[in-house]
Amino acid sequence: MHRILRTLAALALSACAALAHAQNYPAKPVRIVVPYPAGGTTDIIARIAAAQLAERLKQPFVVENRAGASGAIGAVAVAQSAPDGYTLVMGTASSHGINSALQKNLPYDAVKDFAPVTVVASTPNIVVVHPSVPARTLGELLALARAPGKINFGSTSPGGSPHMSAELLKMMAGVDMTHVPYKGAAPMLTDLIGGQIQAGFDNLPSTIGFVRSGKVRALAVTTPQRWPGAPDIPTVAESGVPGYEVSGWFGLLAPAGTPKAVLDTLQSAVAQAVQQPEVARQLRDLGAEPVANKPEAFARDIAADVEKWRKVVQATGVRLE
Repeated sequence: MHRILRTLAALALSACAALAHAQNYPAKPVRIVVPYPAGGTTDIIARIAAAQLAERLKQPFVVENRAGASGAIGAVAVAQSAPDGYTLVMGTASSHGINSALQKNLPYDAVKDFAPVTVVASTPNIVVVHPSVPARTLGELLALARAPGKINFGSTSPGGSPHMSAELLKMMAGVDMTHVPYKGAAPMLTDLIGGQIQAGFDNLPSTIGFVRSGKVRALAVTTPQRWPGAPDIPTVAESGVPGYEVSGWFGLLAPAGTPKAVLDTLQSAVAQAVQQPEVARQLRDLGAEPVANKPEAFARDIAADVEKWRKVVQATGVRLE
């Protein structure tokens, strides 16, 4: 009996300590790990979120880029951190969906090792070409690609959402294009603008500025509907590949075991931020749509994404290069 009472008392003390921690959270700076290089869409959205969280929660939110292994290096570092809310990751459909399907020895479980906080924003991927490419529509690009070895395309990382968008397009359209992988959006776009590669697949926010300046030509977005911020760009589905759909998301996650009160504090602060017209406008100008869903909804989305990309990987046979 005494042992049971001691156990119950210990559990009660632990619960009280967790509650006190959550009520005082955050009491020191918070680190947001971006598992990709600086300058890409994940980095851009993480820095917007960090600034807004710092303003509302009165502590610094510091962005740290830890790139490598298609997002796995930064993600596993967070999964192994203390579950106290002071180390977060800006996860993506790549790091917490595609990697689970594509990497056999992934050092983390995207579902079990993380506590989802909220999706900050979602975005389409975009298909773009160098202006010298004689294709003004996606249909024309696909016609060129039906000649083997004719078209090469860059993506932001092997196994990333843009890369897998291209692999799905190749499968559904029955075309062949040569993949040229890069370590981030910035080097891929540099080579695309310079004409070293002919086509590129990227998240919309890191590319839309170059589309607007005429340095690259947009052919299609990957979402089911045209994107409100770029309504003149058709979808892949309406460009001759019916049923095609890929959406990217960018969301905050904490290590599994992080107190729910901490997750709710973070989610509420993000929701307040994206409801502000100037913040929502900033995201939409980049080509991203504010979301700020609840942790439970985010968890369901991750599980569904993992299952979706497992089916795509099985169907395409794609492997990391």
